[in-house]
Amino acid sequence: MPWRVRPEGLEVWVRVTPRGGRDAIDGVETLSDGRPVLKVRVRAVPEDGAANEGVRRLLAKALKLPASAVSLEAGATARLKTFVISGEGEALAEALAAVTGRESP
Repeated sequence: MPWRVRPEGLEVWVRVTPRGGRDAIDGVETLSDGRPVLKVRVRAVPEDGAANEGVRRLLAKALKLPASAVSLEAGATARLKTFVISGEGEALAEALAAVTGRESP
């Protein structure tokens, strides 16, 4: 799974496509090195953090959380990013699994 439960919530690895035509979570993808990532597309352009903000708000909306519960931890200027979602990790993992159509382990 492209996420890991942490004491403060859930860590999520995301591959972002800016200027993707719509804001959507497109499921889970496996990178060439075998790492799973959550595929996300946003309409925002990759300038001044707009795409990062778009992903943050999309994740919050998908999980029915306030945007303040989602923060960018790593990858501000990269296509591969790490987000941390504050809350009860197991419940967040189950909710994200439901959004992506995957079963939570």
